[in-house]
Amino acid sequence: MSALRHIAVIDIGKTNAKVALVDLMTLSEVALRRMANAPLRQAPYPHHDVEALWTFILNSLASLNREQRIDAISITTHGATGVLVDAAGELVLPVLDYEFDGPDRLAADYDAIRPPFAETGTPRLPAGLNLGAQFFWLEKRFPQEFARTSAMLMYPQYWALRLTGLGANEVTSLGCHTDLWNPWAADFSSLVDRLGWRSLMAPVRPARARLGPILPALAARTGLNPRTPVFCGLHDSNASLLPHLLSDAPPFSVVSTGTWVVSMAVGGKGIELDAARDTLVNVSALGDPVPSARFMGGREFSVLAADKPLDCSGSDVLAVLTKKMLLLPSTQQGSGPFPHHAAAWLNADGISKGERFAAISFYLALMTATCLELIGADGPTTVEGPFARNRLFVGMLAAATGRTVIASEAATGTSIGAALLASNQIAPHGKGERIEPQPDPIWAGYVSAWRAAVEAWR
Repeated sequence: MSALRHIAVIDIGKTNAKVALVDLMTLSEVALRRMANAPLRQAPYPHHDVEALWTFILNSLASLNREQRIDAISITTHGATGVLVDAAGELVLPVLDYEFDGPDRLAADYDAIRPPFAETGTPRLPAGLNLGAQFFWLEKRFPQEFARTSAMLMYPQYWALRLTGLGANEVTSLGCHTDLWNPWAADFSSLVDRLGWRSLMAPVRPARARLGPILPALAARTGLNPRTPVFCGLHDSNASLLPHLLSDAPPFSVVSTGTWVVSMAVGGKGIELDAARDTLVNVSALGDPVPSARFMGGREFSVLAADKPLDCSGSDVLAVLTKKMLLLPSTQQGSGPFPHHAAAWLNADGISKGERFAAISFYLALMTATCLELIGADGPTTVEGPFARNRLFVGMLAAATGRTVIASEAATGTSIGAALLASNQIAPHGKGERIEPQPDPIWAGYVSAWRAAVEAWR
C-alpha cells in the first residue's frame, strides 16, 4: 500500500469542474467539490475561464485539506484542449474552446498537411476537436502572439504547471484525436515536425510521474504541506480506463460517460476502425493504443431532457417497448457514429414525459452499443460516470450488446483512475451492480426495430 492515502483529484470536465478527495485504501471518493464550467464567449474567441477555474481549484484544495489532510494531487481533464505559454509560464493566448468553429475556416489548408488516419488513429473532426487544427489556426490567425510561445502543453499539464512551475506533456492527452501523436511509434506525428513545433512541445512524462511539490505560495494559500507532490495527470476517459487495465482480464470494455460518452475496447475483436464514424485510437496511461469510439451523449441528454422529469414508471417503459417509440440519431451532429444524420422520432405521437425519458435513455444506450460494435468490443462492459446510475440505460446496453454490463459505483469514474497515479497498488477496482441481458424478447425486439429504422433512415 502506498504511503500516500488521500489524493485530491482535479477533474476539469467540459460541463463541470470537480475536485474529489479519493481514499486509496478504499478506492472511493470521500469528499467532492463541484462548479459549472462554461466557456467565456468573448474576444478574441470563445475560451475557457481558467482564472475562475484556478480560484475554484485553490479554494477546493483548501476546504478539503481542512477536512482531511491531502497527501498528493493528481489531475485529469477533457481532451481536445491545449495551452500555449511563454517563458514565464503565462498564457500567450486564451485557451480555445474546442466547440468554436474558427479552425474550420482554414480546413482546406489544414487538411492538406495533416497526417493520415493510419499514422495517428485520429479521425478528421469539426471545429477544434482536432487539437492540431486549433494550434494551426492560432498560429495563422495570431502570428505575433504565437511567436512568443515557449511551450505547448496539454490541458492536464497546464494545471500541473500552475501548481508546480514545471512544464510537461503526457501521452493520453497527446493521443486523444489531436493529429499530434503517432501511437504506433510512441512519438510526435509528422505534423509536429512539418510545422516546426517539436522544439515547442514540453517534454513527455509518464502520467504517474511526480512533477514536483506544490509551489510554496500555493501551499501557504491552501494550507497544504509544502512537500505535497503533484502528479503529471492524464486525459479523463483514460483515467476511467486505468483501474481496469490494472485489475481486469481482457477482453473487456469501458464506457466513460460525461459530456462525451467514450467507449474503449481492450483485448476485443480485431476490426478495422472507420474514421468517418468517429472511431479513433486512444493511448492508455500505460502507453498502449486503445480502439475507441464516442458521441456527445451527455450533451444530447442535457438538450433532450431539459426541464423534463428524469423518471418514469414501469408502464411508461412497457409502452415505449411495445409501441416501439424510437429516437433516431443524431441530436448532436458533427461527431459520433452517425455524424451527418438529423434526429427524428418514430411512433412517438402523444408521447408522455415519462415515456420520453425512457426512450431517450434507450436511444443513448443504443448509440453506445453502436460505438462498442464499431471498435470490436468483447467481454463485460463497465459504465463509468453519471449514466451508470440510469437503470434504463444500462439495461438496454446489456440487451443491445448481449453481454454483461457493470454499473460502476464511483460517482466520478475519472477520479479513481487519476488517484491511482499516486499508488503502486494493483487492487481489484470496486465494480458495482452486474446487469445481464434482458431475457424478455420485447427488449430484443426494440433493439432490432431501432437498428432497422436507423439503417432505413441512413
